[in-house]
Amino acid sequence: MKLSIVIPVYHVEDTLNRCVESVLRQGIDDFEVILVDDGSKDRSAEMCDEWQEKDSHILVIHQQNGGLSAARNAGIERATGELITFVDSDDFLKEGTYQAIMPLAERHDIVEFPVSRHPSPIAYHPSPAIYTDKQFYWLETQAYNHTYAWNKIYKRSLFDHIRYPAGRVFEDAATFPKLLLAAKDICTTHQGLYYYCWNDEGITAKAKGPELESLLHGHLESLKLWHDAAYYLHVLNIQMDVYELTGKPPFLPFKRINPFGTGLDSKQRMKAIMLNLFGLKGICKINKTIHRWKRNRS
Repeated sequence: MKLSIVIPVYHVEDTLNRCVESVLRQGIDDFEVILVDDGSKDRSAEMCDEWQEKDSHILVIHQQNGGLSAARNAGIERATGELITFVDSDDFLKEGTYQAIMPLAERHDIVEFPVSRHPSPIAYHPSPAIYTDKQFYWLETQAYNHTYAWNKIYKRSLFDHIRYPAGRVFEDAATFPKLLLAAKDICTTHQGLYYYCWNDEGITAKAKGPELESLLHGHLESLKLWHDAAYYLHVLNIQMDVYELTGKPPFLPFKRINPFGTGLDSKQRMKAIMLNLFGLKGICKINKTIHRWKRNRS
Protein backbone atom coordinates (compact mmCIF):
# COMPACT_ATOMS: atom_id res chain seq x y z
CA MET A 1 0.00 0.00 0.00
CA LYS A 2 1.17 3.52 -0.80
CA LEU A 3 2.00 5.78 2.15
CA SER A 4 1.41 9.54 1.99
CA ILE A 5 3.64 11.48 4.39
CA VAL A 6 2.36 15.00 5.07
CA ILE A 7 4.87 17.53 6.44
CA PRO A 8 3.60 21.03 7.31
CA VAL A 9 6.38 23.60 6.87
CA TYR A 10 6.57 27.03 8.47
CA HIS A 11 9.79 28.90 9.30
CA VAL A 12 11.88 25.76 9.84
CA GLU A 13 14.92 26.40 7.66
CA ASP A 14 17.20 25.08 10.43
CA THR A 15 15.45 21.70 10.81
CA LEU A 16 13.70 20.98 7.50
CA ASN A 17 16.58 19.11 5.86
CA ARG A 18 17.02 16.84 8.88
CA CYS A 19 13.30 16.05 8.83
CA VAL A 20 13.08 15.28 5.11
CA GLU A 21 16.29 13.25 5.10
CA SER A 22 14.95 11.07 7.92
CA VAL A 23 11.70 10.47 6.00
CA LEU A 24 13.63 9.43 2.89
CA ARG A 25 15.62 6.90 4.95
CA GLN A 26 12.62 4.80 5.89
CA GLY A 27 13.35 1.80 3.69
CA ILE A 28 10.06 1.86 1.77
CA ASP A 29 9.49 2.35 -1.97
CA ASP A 30 5.80 3.08 -2.44
CA PHE A 31 5.38 6.48 -0.83
CA GLU A 32 4.96 10.20 -1.43
CA VAL A 33 6.11 13.13 0.68
CA ILE A 34 3.86 16.19 0.64
CA LEU A 35 5.62 19.32 1.87
CA VAL A 36 3.02 21.97 2.68
CA ASP A 37 4.69 25.38 2.85
CA ASP A 38 2.30 27.39 5.00
CA GLY A 39 3.37 30.86 3.90
CA SER A 40 6.96 30.74 5.20
CA LYS A 41 8.95 33.99 4.98
CA ASP A 42 12.37 32.41 5.61
CA ARG A 43 14.19 29.99 3.26
CA SER A 44 11.81 27.13 4.02
CA ALA A 45 9.69 27.65 0.89
CA GLU A 46 12.76 27.69 -1.33
CA MET A 47 14.15 24.59 0.39
CA CYS A 48 10.88 22.74 -0.26
CA ASP A 49 11.21 23.46 -3.98
CA GLU A 50 14.82 22.26 -3.92
CA TRP A 51 13.74 18.98 -2.37
CA GLN A 52 11.03 18.55 -5.00
CA GLU A 53 13.65 18.93 -7.74
CA LYS A 54 15.97 16.40 -6.07
CA ASP A 55 13.51 13.60 -5.34
CA SER A 56 10.52 12.44 -7.41
CA HIS A 57 8.73 11.21 -4.28
CA ILE A 58 8.34 14.80 -3.07
CA LEU A 59 5.47 17.12 -3.92
CA VAL A 60 5.28 20.72 -2.69
CA ILE A 61 2.22 22.81 -1.91
CA HIS A 62 2.60 26.54 -1.32
CA GLN A 63 -0.25 28.32 0.44
CA GLN A 64 -0.95 31.43 2.47
CA ASN A 65 -0.36 31.05 6.18
CA GLY A 66 -3.32 29.30 7.74
CA GLY A 67 -1.79 27.40 10.66
CA LEU A 68 -0.91 23.79 11.34
CA SER A 69 -4.43 22.41 10.84
CA ALA A 70 -4.83 24.14 7.47
CA ALA A 71 -1.47 22.75 6.34
CA ARG A 72 -2.34 19.22 7.39
CA ASN A 73 -5.73 19.48 5.70
CA ALA A 74 -4.10 20.63 2.46
CA GLY A 75 -1.86 17.57 2.59
CA ILE A 76 -4.80 15.28 3.26
CA GLU A 77 -6.63 16.70 0.23
CA ARG A 78 -3.66 16.07 -2.04
CA ALA A 79 -2.70 12.63 -0.65
CA THR A 80 -3.06 9.69 -3.04
CA GLY A 81 -1.95 6.87 -0.73
CA GLU A 82 -4.19 4.31 0.95
CA LEU A 83 -2.25 5.09 4.13
CA ILE A 84 -1.35 8.50 5.56
CA THR A 85 0.87 9.85 8.32
CA PHE A 86 2.18 13.22 9.51
CA VAL A 87 5.59 14.55 10.50
CA ASP A 88 6.23 17.96 12.03
CA SER A 89 9.10 19.67 10.22
CA ASP A 90 11.16 20.31 13.34
CA ASP A 91 11.05 16.58 14.24
CA PHE A 92 12.52 13.45 12.64
CA LEU A 93 12.22 9.65 12.55
CA LYS A 94 14.49 6.76 13.38
CA GLU A 95 15.73 5.09 10.22
CA GLY A 96 13.51 2.22 9.06
CA THR A 97 10.53 3.12 11.28
CA TYR A 98 7.95 3.02 8.50
CA GLN A 99 9.48 -0.12 7.00
CA ALA A 100 8.92 -1.92 10.31
CA ILE A 101 5.38 -0.61 10.77
CA MET A 102 3.92 -0.86 7.26
CA PRO A 103 2.91 -4.55 7.57
CA LEU A 104 0.83 -3.60 10.63
CA ALA A 105 -0.60 -0.50 8.93
CA GLU A 106 -1.84 -2.63 6.04
CA ARG A 107 -3.93 -4.71 8.48
CA HIS A 108 -5.12 -2.12 11.02
CA ASP A 109 -6.86 1.25 10.76
CA ILE A 110 -4.48 3.08 13.13
CA VAL A 111 -0.99 2.03 14.16
CA GLU A 112 0.68 3.91 17.02
CA PHE A 113 4.43 3.72 17.65
CA PRO A 114 6.97 5.02 20.22
CA VAL A 115 7.98 8.64 20.82
CA SER A 116 11.18 10.09 22.24
CA ARG A 117 11.46 13.70 23.35
CA HIS A 118 14.81 14.33 21.70
CA PRO A 119 17.43 14.19 23.07
CA SER A 120 15.94 12.76 26.29
CA PRO A 121 15.04 9.08 26.82
CA ILE A 122 11.88 7.57 25.35
CA ALA A 123 8.78 9.44 26.49
CA TYR A 124 6.11 7.01 25.29
CA HIS A 125 6.72 3.34 24.56
CA PRO A 126 3.52 1.34 23.95
CA SER A 127 3.32 -2.40 24.36
CA PRO A 128 2.26 -4.47 21.34
CA ALA A 129 -1.54 -4.78 21.42
CA ILE A 130 -4.69 -4.54 19.31
CA TYR A 131 -7.73 -2.63 20.58
CA THR A 132 -11.26 -2.73 19.24
CA ASP A 133 -12.83 -1.24 22.38
CA LYS A 134 -12.21 2.50 21.98
CA GLN A 135 -13.11 3.32 25.59
CA PHE A 136 -10.73 0.71 26.94
CA TYR A 137 -7.91 2.02 24.72
CA TRP A 138 -8.58 5.67 25.64
CA LEU A 139 -8.71 5.10 29.39
CA GLU A 140 -6.44 2.12 30.05
CA THR A 141 -3.54 3.36 27.91
CA GLN A 142 -4.29 6.98 28.88
CA ALA A 143 -4.43 7.77 25.16
CA TYR A 144 -5.55 11.29 26.10
CA ASN A 145 -1.89 11.90 27.01
CA HIS A 146 -0.65 10.93 23.52
CA THR A 147 -3.20 12.18 21.00
CA TYR A 148 -0.33 13.29 18.74
CA ALA A 149 -1.01 13.18 15.00
CA TRP A 150 2.55 12.22 14.11
CA ASN A 151 3.39 8.92 15.83
CA LYS A 152 0.62 7.09 13.97
CA ILE A 153 -0.11 5.70 10.53
CA TYR A 154 -3.77 5.87 9.51
CA LYS A 155 -5.92 4.40 6.79
CA ARG A 156 -6.52 7.38 4.51
CA SER A 157 -10.25 6.54 4.40
CA LEU A 158 -10.59 7.63 8.05
CA PHE A 159 -10.18 11.22 6.83
CA ASP A 160 -12.98 10.99 4.28
CA HIS A 161 -15.23 13.04 6.57
CA ILE A 162 -12.71 14.29 9.16
CA ARG A 163 -10.36 17.28 9.04
CA TYR A 164 -8.27 19.14 11.58
CA PRO A 165 -10.09 22.23 12.92
CA ALA A 166 -8.62 25.24 11.11
CA GLY A 167 -7.45 28.10 13.29
CA ARG A 168 -7.50 25.99 16.44
CA VAL A 169 -4.44 24.99 18.46
CA PHE A 170 -4.03 21.62 20.20
CA GLU A 171 -5.99 20.31 17.23
CA ASP A 172 -4.80 16.73 17.83
CA ALA A 173 -6.80 16.44 21.05
CA ALA A 174 -9.97 17.45 19.20
CA THR A 175 -9.38 15.29 16.11
CA PHE A 176 -7.92 12.01 17.36
CA PRO A 177 -11.10 10.90 19.21
CA LYS A 178 -13.07 11.35 15.96
CA LEU A 179 -10.56 9.17 14.14
CA LEU A 180 -10.87 6.56 16.90
CA LEU A 181 -14.64 6.48 16.48
CA ALA A 182 -14.23 5.99 12.73
CA ALA A 183 -11.61 3.23 13.08
CA LYS A 184 -12.39 -0.44 13.46
CA ASP A 185 -9.23 -1.04 15.52
CA ILE A 186 -6.03 0.48 16.90
CA CYS A 187 -2.72 -1.37 16.92
CA THR A 188 0.10 -0.28 19.22
CA THR A 189 3.66 -1.42 18.63
CA HIS A 190 7.10 -1.10 20.21
CA GLN A 191 8.71 -0.89 16.77
CA GLY A 192 9.98 2.35 15.26
CA LEU A 193 10.62 5.71 16.92
CA TYR A 194 9.48 9.29 16.35
CA TYR A 195 11.82 11.98 17.68
CA TYR A 196 9.83 14.90 19.02
CA CYS A 197 12.01 17.99 19.38
CA TRP A 198 10.96 20.61 21.88
CA ASN A 199 10.67 24.05 20.31
CA ASP A 200 10.73 27.10 22.59
CA GLU A 201 8.95 29.04 19.85
CA GLY A 202 6.35 26.34 19.21
CA ILE A 203 2.63 26.29 19.99
CA THR A 204 2.98 24.08 23.06
CA ALA A 205 5.76 26.16 24.61
CA LYS A 206 3.91 29.44 24.06
CA ALA A 207 0.45 28.24 25.05
CA LYS A 208 -1.50 30.75 27.13
CA GLY A 209 -5.08 30.95 28.38
CA PRO A 210 -6.92 30.94 25.01
CA GLU A 211 -4.81 28.05 23.69
CA LEU A 212 -5.35 25.96 26.82
CA GLU A 213 -9.05 26.79 26.67
CA SER A 214 -9.09 25.25 23.19
CA LEU A 215 -7.38 22.15 24.58
CA LEU A 216 -9.91 22.00 27.41
CA HIS A 217 -12.90 22.10 25.05
CA GLY A 218 -11.41 19.25 23.02
CA HIS A 219 -11.18 17.09 26.14
CA LEU A 220 -14.67 18.08 27.30
CA GLU A 221 -16.05 16.54 24.09
CA SER A 222 -14.08 13.33 24.71
CA LEU A 223 -15.22 13.26 28.34
CA LYS A 224 -18.78 12.85 27.04
CA LEU A 225 -17.69 9.67 25.26
CA TRP A 226 -15.27 8.02 27.66
CA HIS A 227 -14.56 8.81 31.29
CA ASP A 228 -13.18 7.46 34.52
CA ALA A 229 -11.78 9.13 37.63
CA ALA A 230 -8.21 9.44 36.31
CA TYR A 231 -9.31 11.04 33.04
CA TYR A 232 -11.66 13.45 34.81
CA LEU A 233 -8.81 14.57 37.07
CA HIS A 234 -6.57 14.98 34.01
CA VAL A 235 -9.13 17.33 32.47
CA LEU A 236 -9.48 19.08 35.85
CA ASN A 237 -5.76 19.94 35.67
CA ILE A 238 -6.34 21.71 32.35
CA GLN A 239 -9.42 23.45 33.76
CA MET A 240 -7.42 24.79 36.69
CA ASP A 241 -4.79 26.19 34.34
CA VAL A 242 -7.46 27.83 32.19
CA TYR A 243 -9.07 29.41 35.26
CA GLU A 244 -5.71 30.70 36.49
CA LEU A 245 -4.86 32.28 33.13
CA THR A 246 -8.28 33.59 32.06
CA GLY A 247 -10.37 33.92 35.24
CA LYS A 248 -13.35 32.45 33.39
CA PRO A 249 -15.78 30.31 35.42
CA PRO A 250 -15.08 26.57 35.07
CA PHE A 251 -16.43 24.87 31.95
CA LEU A 252 -15.88 21.38 33.36
CA PRO A 253 -19.08 19.92 34.86
CA PHE A 254 -18.66 19.05 38.53
CA LYS A 255 -18.28 15.34 39.28
CA ARG A 256 -17.71 13.88 42.73
CA ILE A 257 -14.69 11.55 42.63
CA ASN A 258 -14.12 8.64 45.01
CA PRO A 259 -10.56 9.31 46.25
CA PHE A 260 -10.17 5.68 47.27
CA GLY A 261 -11.13 4.24 43.90
CA THR A 262 -8.76 2.09 41.90
CA GLY A 263 -6.14 3.52 39.58
CA LEU A 264 -5.45 6.78 41.42
CA ASP A 265 -2.05 7.78 42.77
CA SER A 266 -1.54 9.81 45.97
CA LYS A 267 -1.64 13.20 44.21
CA GLN A 268 -4.85 12.29 42.40
CA ARG A 269 -6.43 11.12 45.65
CA MET A 270 -5.60 14.43 47.34
CA LYS A 271 -6.98 16.35 44.36
CA ALA A 272 -10.19 14.31 44.49
CA ILE A 273 -10.61 15.08 48.20
CA MET A 274 -10.12 18.81 47.59
CA LEU A 275 -12.55 18.73 44.68
CA ASN A 276 -15.21 17.06 46.80
CA LEU A 277 -14.66 19.53 49.67
CA PHE A 278 -14.36 22.82 47.80
CA GLY A 279 -16.07 22.23 44.47
CA LEU A 280 -14.76 23.17 41.04
CA LYS A 281 -14.43 26.91 41.51
CA GLY A 282 -13.01 26.44 44.99
CA ILE A 283 -10.22 24.10 43.87
CA CYS A 284 -9.46 26.40 40.92
CA LYS A 285 -9.11 29.37 43.30
CA ILE A 286 -6.88 27.41 45.66
CA ASN A 287 -4.66 26.32 42.76
CA LYS A 288 -4.37 29.91 41.53
CA THR A 289 -3.50 31.18 45.03
CA ILE A 290 -0.80 28.53 45.50
CA HIS A 291 0.82 29.35 42.16
CA ARG A 292 0.75 33.09 42.90
CA TRP A 293 2.38 32.46 46.29
CA LYS A 294 5.12 30.34 44.69
CA ARG A 295 5.84 33.03 42.09
CA ASN A 296 6.07 35.71 44.76
CA ARG A 297 8.56 33.63 46.74
CA SER A 298 10.84 32.98 43.78
